[in-house]
Amino acid sequence: MPDIITANRLADGVVVFQTAESTWSEDFNDAEVLPDAAATKAASARAAEDAARNLVVDVYAVAVETRNGHVVPKALREAIRAAGPTVRRDLGKQAQGLGPRSAPIAVGDA
Repeated sequence: MPDIITANRLADGVVVFQTAESTWSEDFNDAEVLPDAAATKAASARAAEDAARNLVVDVYAVAVETRNGHVVPKALREAIRAAGPTVRRDLGKQAQGLGPRSAPIAVGDA
């Protein structure tokens, strides 16, 4: 099952996602999709190094799947974490288009 690695940035608590370059992005869509357990283990080890350097905290893998051609978290909790608050979609990550997408943006949603 594919995964991504997520954490919270220690400096401000913002949810971040590990990229293919082993950097951290606030944009879920920048996350490296890890195809198997070996890739997840290797990425988790790199993330643990960042946690040891106090860059991020609460590092863990999130199961993802493809829906309508877009990678999205399987668990509702992780979809909410990635997209931001469920109220006031005109603010935050949702307004900026940084949350995961399960379908193309409809006119007026952006």
